[in-house]
Amino acid sequence: MSSSSALQRFLRYVTIETASKPDCESVPSTECQFDLANLLVAELRELGLNDASIDAHCYVTATLPANLENVVVDEQNAASGGQSAVADGTSIVADGTNTVANGTNIGAKAIPVIGFLAHLDTSPDVSGKNVTPQVVRHTSGAIVLSHGVVIEEDEALRRCRGHEIVTSDGSTLLGADDKAGIAAIMAAVERLIREQKPHGVIRIGFTPDEEVGNGTAYFDIEKFGAQYAYTVDGEIPGELNKETFTAKSAVLKIIGQEIHPGSAKDVMVNATRIAAEFIAETPRRQSPEKTEKYEPYLHPYSVSGNVGEAVVRMLLRSFNDADMKRLEATVRDIIAELEIVFPDATFELTVAKQYRNMNEKLVACPEVLTKLEEAAHRAGVVPVWKPVRGGTDGSRLTEMGLPTPNIYTGGHNFHSRTEWLSVDHLETTVETLVQLAVGFAE
Repeated sequence: MSSSSALQRFLRYVTIETASKPDCESVPSTECQFDLANLLVAELRELGLNDASIDAHCYVTATLPANLENVVVDEQNAASGGQSAVADGTSIVADGTNTVANGTNIGAKAIPVIGFLAHLDTSPDVSGKNVTPQVVRHTSGAIVLSHGVVIEEDEALRRCRGHEIVTSDGSTLLGADDKAGIAAIMAAVERLIREQKPHGVIRIGFTPDEEVGNGTAYFDIEKFGAQYAYTVDGEIPGELNKETFTAKSAVLKIIGQEIHPGSAKDVMVNATRIAAEFIAETPRRQSPEKTEKYEPYLHPYSVSGNVGEAVVRMLLRSFNDADMKRLEATVRDIIAELEIVFPDATFELTVAKQYRNMNEKLVACPEVLTKLEEAAHRAGVVPVWKPVRGGTDGSRLTEMGLPTPNIYTGGHNFHSRTEWLSVDHLETTVETLVQLAVGFAE
């Protein structure tokens, strides 16, 4: 088994349960996320990042100071956490408006402060408790786990023949989403320090509750102090993400009328039956399992209730506003039809914004994208921009004013017991982060 820092860190992190909890008002939604957060703070301090800290909402932040002389930190009025960053005894003073290295800015080079981000929590869809990771050398064919779980050899796994592959034992998810991203960032920081690669100020951030949509609920962009940031939360090396869905959630509450079934004729209004008819009317061709690439979808993912009241929860996803309006219209049209068929029922629809496609704001910041492309090339892969049929913390951060595209990790089959990670591709991710830091410094 490989002794790489990234792998060893990953194997350590996945054994710590960090599943988040949906429909929870507190952040973090689960106290177990603090277990990993506290470990990461300790490890960051061991690496020399002495400002590593964790706040009440389980956000971990730290600063890797620049190791260059004659550096003007180009923060564009974003103070680096209100702290001074010290590199090799050289003070880099950040007051939010004027930044000076070596006491002067004559002949100095402006280097943006960049951030590397990953999320602490794992999906609540599948258990992440008592994860038992195992590392195998993949030759060919399916990977058979215990508990009747089989990872079929699709095209992604076929391309990883000869790689070390990490899986769970089949009873849980693995947690590569996003502990692979955390491990890659930690290993990249370690390499930058150990090999003294040239770099500017780098901010590190690990966030809670990304899987339940609250990863940026209390993220303080001004305090974080980066001009650009990168989430490390993708899949295949080379696939870079600057486009995500625009996302909304919808909750339909149906109020019926309860009565004993024996006396129900012309009195009972069965909310559960109406909910079933609503779901049946949603277009199958626009379901997640029937769409791909840039196609939008309408996804009723949860239904609960009884005769008197039923609740249907839905996800609405599209890459543009026009498709989103059509999805909302579809939902409202179905409800209008059901109101005619069931006049004694009451329908209450609530639609809420979740995040927006980050593409529009990212293309307005070409440097954050071109530097990532260059880093991928230097790491030995061919960069391809691929839309994410989902969202990342970067979606909301970009909307909030911090341009944040997404980088691969080498993980696959997220949110399932067939989740797996290529160690070779994890190392490629580490190399990409190192080259990204170096690229901004050159």
